[in-house]
Amino acid sequence: MATKSVELVASPREPHFVGDGFRVHNFIPSGYRMDMQRMDPFLMLDYNSKYNFPPARSPKGVGVHPHRGFETVTIAYKGRVAHHDSSGGGGVIGEGDVQWMTAASGVLHKEYHEEEWSRQGGEFQMVQLWVNLPARDKMSTPKYQAIKNETISRYYVADNGGEIEVIAGSYKGVFGAATTFTPIHMYNARLKAGAQADFSFPAHYNTLLLVLEGSVMVNDTEQVPTDHLALMANDGDTFTVQATSDAVVLVLSGEPINEPIAAHGPFVMNSRQELVEAFNDFNQGKFGYLED
Repeated sequence: MATKSVELVASPREPHFVGDGFRVHNFIPSGYRMDMQRMDPFLMLDYNSKYNFPPARSPKGVGVHPHRGFETVTIAYKGRVAHHDSSGGGGVIGEGDVQWMTAASGVLHKEYHEEEWSRQGGEFQMVQLWVNLPARDKMSTPKYQAIKNETISRYYVADNGGEIEVIAGSYKGVFGAATTFTPIHMYNARLKAGAQADFSFPAHYNTLLLVLEGSVMVNDTEQVPTDHLALMANDGDTFTVQATSDAVVLVLSGEPINEPIAAHGPFVMNSRQELVEAFNDFNQGKFGYLED
């Protein structure tokens, strides 16, 4: 098997607020050649690096907004988020939990710092990812997968070197709890300093590494520090990640859907006409009702 090389290492862009509760660095789409087509099936990656929110009487967050045509995946590393949608779904994403929401045909959604956590304040660190859906599934029924940290499958690295949390896909025979519409692998690699893990994905899969804690060396050649992202080239299958200090790395790899992408605001479809229909349906109240 050929080695999958590092195409680029991206530093975090200037942060901006989404609503008043999420201070994020946007990696996808970005000026680093990581547009929606290059990163397919990953449409967007917003990273809330560690940020201390002071105590607040009224929870900060994002008010009611629609989604159609894709999935949102929220991974909580620090802090707690409460969410609700127009289909009656909702819950709390606690530290270490993952919420996988299939917006598909359309939902109204809101997300805020969980009330009790908001009153106390503290360190907040999250990733939100948008995952595209193939055309055949874009208008399917919305659903949730609430994945609690204690239910996430783990592969333990040799010599107490840490663990690989398998959220979706599989790693060395360990399978993730999340179901996906197209082939996607999603892991949290929690590696002790000096520990090494090897990964293998088909060459045509789009693959990236986001370093949330510590720093790592990829293929013994490329240093990737905290809060930086490594985009892997489509030139091979295997690569290694060695922690140069205790590290947490989000590993993403997915098979491109290779369909037209028409995106505007909270809608991602396959054509401009489908975008017009999405806006019309939203304006006509077909996404339901959700109080802000």
